Amino acid sequence: MNTLSQTQQSKKSGALPLLALAISAFGIGTTEFVPVGLLSSLADDLNISITLAGLLISGYAMGVAFGAPVLTALTSKMSRKSLLMLLMVIFIVGNSVAALSTSFGLLLIARIITAFSHGIFFSIGATIAADLVPEDKRASAIALMFTGLTVATVTGVPLGTFIGQAFGWRATFWGVAFLGVIAIIASALLVPKNLKEAPPAKFSDQLKILKNGPLLLSFAITALGYGGTFVAYTYLAPILEKLTGYAPSAVSILLLVYGVAVAIGNTIGGKAANKNPLKALFWMFLIQAVILVILSFTASFKVAGTITIFAMGLLAFMNVPGLQVLVVNLAEKYVPSAVNVASALNIAAFNVGIAIGSFVGGLIVDSIGLVHTPWIGGVMVLGAVLLTAWSRSIEAKAK
Repeated sequence: MNTLSQTQQSKKSGALPLLALAISAFGIGTTEFVPVGLLSSLADDLNISITLAGLLISGYAMGVAFGAPVLTALTSKMSRKSLLMLLMVIFIVGNSVAALSTSFGLLLIARIITAFSHGIFFSIGATIAADLVPEDKRASAIALMFTGLTVATVTGVPLGTFIGQAFGWRATFWGVAFLGVIAIIASALLVPKNLKEAPPAKFSDQLKILKNGPLLLSFAITALGYGGTFVAYTYLAPILEKLTGYAPSAVSILLLVYGVAVAIGNTIGGKAANKNPLKALFWMFLIQAVILVILSFTASFKVAGTITIFAMGLLAFMNVPGLQVLVVNLAEKYVPSAVNVASALNIAAFNVGIAIGSFVGGLIVDSIGLVHTPWIGGVMVLGAVLLTAWSRSIEAKAK
């Protein structure tokens, strides 16, 4: 009876920090992706092109990419709870500056400031989540933390889009800053002080990551496999309006539908990747590439286009838990003293993928047109399919 009670208490103590992490992830996910639904209104208000407005997404992603590994290494000696609280302070400040911005330049700087909190949060958050559960449940625990990110795409982004359309885009950023206040309170109340601390990584150990073939390969898989979708997703609102023929007022509802698909896919992805992340990722990427190619042919038809976009959402985040647990597992195998930094580099890889995807999408929109963004994204994802097959062969030989 006592053992059962201890087990239940252990599950509870693990669930509460995961809930706090999910709440923070919700705020961070909302601020990262909310410009997708506001791209047209931001461009009009600031008198810039839609392609330039797209830099608010790719610029944010590059802020995460460069900030995550560097700042994770610099803060490796801080207690994880103190660091989580500090990150949400940066998050609140960044979004408040964004809401007060009167120029595109200041808004972009505010986005980059906010991005610094994003990178470290997901790198340490993933390792905290993995440490709170048994080894065979790691992908599911990381998926639970990332549920906050997926719920953001279900409710946060559509709601932010609706608020922006009704009250102006600045109101959206004020709302996101308020989410940061809720997140910092949740962290203060639910995250214990006695979290397992990762050993401080030596600089030499961090260099080992950059010299390790399997880890570098996994980062490339992350960038291509996750980033490919963003060639089209960054310009999803214009696609829905100009190609599929929906009214601007319907975009927030369609983003809600897309977000539901993302949430379902994330849950499936976490369970599928628990036992064999590489095998699961291979099939996820293959199906994802096919769907993106199909979207270029169906985007101009309301029913077929909407169904394909829902399928794209289903696959878009399905790979996230598998990619993150793959890197954590490889880092523990090859460079155990630098797991946090490896996790941060993978968060950087996610955002390099977003930056490349959204930048390539902008080039395509300006040159050959919106309709070509999905299939070119599919080609990026196909690259991840080939790299995943290569990684599987390397790991098979290493056994």
